[in-house]
Amino acid sequence: MKDAKLNLTPSQSSSWKKPITYLSLMLLGMGVGIGGAYTFSQSHLLADTSEVLKPSETRQTPEQLVFAPTTGNFVTDVVTKVGPAVVRIDASRTVKTEVPPMFEDPFFRRFFGSQLPEIPDEEIQRGTGSGFILSQDGKILTNAHVVDGASEVTVTLKDGRTFTGKVLGTDALTDVAVIKIEADNLPTVQQGNSDNLQVGEWAIAIGNPLGLDNTVTTGIISATGRLSSQVGVGDKRVEFIQTDAAINPGNSGGPLLNANGEVIGMNTAIIQNAQGIGFAIPINKAEKIAEQLIANGKVEHPFLGIQMVEITPEIKQKLKQSQELNVVADQGVLIVKVMPNSPADQAGLKPGDVIQSIEQEPLKNPGQVQQAVEKTDIGSTLPLQVERNGQTLDLSIKVGVLQNQPSS
Repeated sequence: MKDAKLNLTPSQSSSWKKPITYLSLMLLGMGVGIGGAYTFSQSHLLADTSEVLKPSETRQTPEQLVFAPTTGNFVTDVVTKVGPAVVRIDASRTVKTEVPPMFEDPFFRRFFGSQLPEIPDEEIQRGTGSGFILSQDGKILTNAHVVDGASEVTVTLKDGRTFTGKVLGTDALTDVAVIKIEADNLPTVQQGNSDNLQVGEWAIAIGNPLGLDNTVTTGIISATGRLSSQVGVGDKRVEFIQTDAAINPGNSGGPLLNANGEVIGMNTAIIQNAQGIGFAIPINKAEKIAEQLIANGKVEHPFLGIQMVEITPEIKQKLKQSQELNVVADQGVLIVKVMPNSPADQAGLKPGDVIQSIEQEPLKNPGQVQQAVEKTDIGSTLPLQVERNGQTLDLSIKVGVLQNQPSS
């Protein structure tokens, strides 16, 4: 059978060519459209990712960036890295029981003695806190209030092992303590630099809040350099880190970490009735105190011997009404009391003096005076400029040492 041939006249051939031409143009147009959309999508993707990549990094194709699988997050990595070095601390102390004086009255006991409850002379108080391991041989950093006055300290590691802890020293002014357990090859934390913290960077807290072991919370650094007077613990000499990572009772002494898993602070305080506000001792400060506690069992703090308040319109008005002091200055730090025989007393400071500057640095609040004194070596001379009865005086104080600080 012969192949069939299709014979077309010139007019028929022309009529067939037009639809084919139109169809080719349509297909070509669709191809350009699809190709243009693909090119636009790719260039848009490159524009987005170019802001993420650093110049030193090797560029990846958009497909690699978009479809690369996620293996975890930095919080998980930090917890895996640091978690084994965070410990639980259980402390118990024996305290004398305070019996109401009425119960000791012979007349009262004569008529109600048989109905009075038996009150023991002593009772045991127990508390729980956190800590983290500084060295492989078992030195642990925690808060002073966790182990202060403790007769027995038990340390529990994340792997379940328990050890009896020995308190090497406590410092009440900074709320720092060091304890020691007899162990070797322990996991340790890595110290960061709390002097370089930036507000807004990540913060991770690990500890044992409310007895819930190995609890992790996250947040950010909300502020740095919070004065102890602002936090409500005016007797402490610490500039606190503020964070919104949840900190609850039992977190005390646990580490505050950055995104790299480095310790930047030691969790220590919360403000009652506040939400999303917690405080930590900067690790640079805690480490400095810990070194002295390990070496000497105590810490020597610089000392002037004054009580002071910030000058405000309200303070000036109250002093004027009470006729105790007539303060002329509108700003500065007012000295309200000078301790006898203290360095301040020996240098000639008096109640009513207003400290305007220390080492030519202007002052506005007592916290700044505390900071300046704390940074001064004991025995060194500190130059002050004070205002007394409207006159400016330049005084020099030889910094002394604060006595009778509690330590183990």
